[in-house]
Amino acid sequence: MTTLTDATHDPALVSWVESANAPDTDFPLQNLPLGAFRRAGSGEGVRIGVAIGDQVLDLRQAAGRCAWGGEVAALLAPLAGGDLAAFMAQGAAARRGLRQALSAALRAGSAQAAALAPCLLPQAAVEMQLPCRIGDYTDFYAGVHHAVAVGRMFRPDNPLLPNYKWVPIGYHGRASSIGVSGQPVRRPHGQVKRAEREAPELLPCERLDYELELGAFVGLGNALGEPVPIARAEEHLFGLVLLNDWSARDVQAWEYQPLGPFLAKNFATTISPWIVTLEALAPFRRPFVRAADDPQPLPYLDSAHNRAAGAIDIVLEVWLQSARMRESGRPAQRLMRSNFRDAYWTLAQMLAHHTVGGCNLQPGDLLGSGTQSGPGADEGGSLLELSQAGRKPLVLASGETRSFLADGDTVVLRAHCEAAGARRIGFGDCAGTVVAAAAG
Repeated sequence: MTTLTDATHDPALVSWVESANAPDTDFPLQNLPLGAFRRAGSGEGVRIGVAIGDQVLDLRQAAGRCAWGGEVAALLAPLAGGDLAAFMAQGAAARRGLRQALSAALRAGSAQAAALAPCLLPQAAVEMQLPCRIGDYTDFYAGVHHAVAVGRMFRPDNPLLPNYKWVPIGYHGRASSIGVSGQPVRRPHGQVKRAEREAPELLPCERLDYELELGAFVGLGNALGEPVPIARAEEHLFGLVLLNDWSARDVQAWEYQPLGPFLAKNFATTISPWIVTLEALAPFRRPFVRAADDPQPLPYLDSAHNRAAGAIDIVLEVWLQSARMRESGRPAQRLMRSNFRDAYWTLAQMLAHHTVGGCNLQPGDLLGSGTQSGPGADEGGSLLELSQAGRKPLVLASGETRSFLADGDTVVLRAHCEAAGARRIGFGDCAGTVVAAAAG
């Protein structure tokens, strides 16, 4: 939507950071995502940076080395102090102001280039951290194609429960086990009820799976008891990351009724380290249209802006590299591709519904989108779908087969946005490697 874009989105802009001008970079000048890092092996405190090409602009150094106007200097202050959440809490106007200042400073011909050049570090030389403390995590179920595909496995005649098309379904997840891309994911133990056994057993998970999701970080909070109207919901959202909602399917099958996921989900969640702001995504906004024969959203889940631009065109992919592929030098293999524009509920609808009962969201809270599958059989956002619950194992390029994940498998989520008249932007990798269950 052109009303959401400004000069920072001009596809003709180039940067004095040469790697940002590569056509396939995830982080051109038009992106400028924020994240937390420390120099590899340094043990220093967490710093906040901006990804630009294959570099990181250290905002602590940038705040001290470069001349900024008073308003911009004030915006940089919490970031220079390593507190991204404090900046997130200032809302959309602060975010737009900083974006405009950084875009001007990093574009070719900037008078600030000489001062900022020493503030760059190669991304390969840093260790990425969680961007901020995540106080609470809610996982939604907004991927309708995933909901239908999984529902058909268990309820062939009624795959969607009657509330799905009326209410954004979600559950409260575990924030303490969220980690950043690159983390090992230990195969969990849990109660498993085998069909041939009379009683359940405590076993290592045998049906370990990934789920392809997006995560939305809350920026501006709301007071307890004060719902956020949908017309203002996006003012409370800061930006998006990729999110892998690792799932123990055999544990889940036994434990999820009647209260939903528990140990099957709480052992690990992985997010990509760079938060792509809503402003960077502006050229890729699309109308949100509900099928005419579907229930239309209730008034508290409907607004003119949500109808005009609530959907976002984000291409999503899952890649897998087995231990054997890695050892033989084979690259990761793409398993599927889908698009976030197919989500049944928008980010604004999720946040508005989350708060309508008076729940108070806080800066740094994380909302998961639910698994983002596409309409095709080869667009499933989980192995559960792609292998049809294990009945049709996938054949990898190495000759191996997979119904569910094996120890040593590395799962990589990737995403990018591209459109005519806009610069391609991406999210960076969200990767995790499965390691064996703990002994015992």
